[in-house]
Amino acid sequence: MSITVKRVYKKPAPADGTRILVDRLWPCGLSKSSAAIDHWLRDLAPSDELRTWFHSNPGAWVAFRKRYFKELAREAAASNLEQLHQLAEKRNVTLVFASRNETHNNAIVLKEFLEGMRKPPTGTGPAAAKGTGPRQAARRPR
Repeated sequence: MSITVKRVYKKPAPADGTRILVDRLWPCGLSKSSAAIDHWLRDLAPSDELRTWFHSNPGAWVAFRKRYFKELAREAAASNLEQLHQLAEKRNVTLVFASRNETHNNAIVLKEFLEGMRKPPTGTGPAAAKGTGPRQAARRPR
């Protein structure tokens, strides 16, 4: 499964494959023909409440990701996620978004979700405990 993300205002390219708009609102000032959108899965976009909250709290990226992961895990998103998986199995998929912020937007989170990263890394838990810290060195047999 090859998934990329791209701003909708950038020129479409053949390498984009299937272009899927993942915003709830249509991008301002862009016609449907110039956007070259193959599918519009607006139900995979963050809820209006979450989108509005994130725009007023742009520094809350981690909290936005967590909340958006929860929304994507809901049953309401299941059919659209299934459709997206089916499209991605057939050919390259580009998740298209309108946000000016190309590193912190819903398409990035959706891509991570689709690639199996169900929750953001926290730096704690069993995976972090397996490091080569002093505790592990103290447990080695003598």
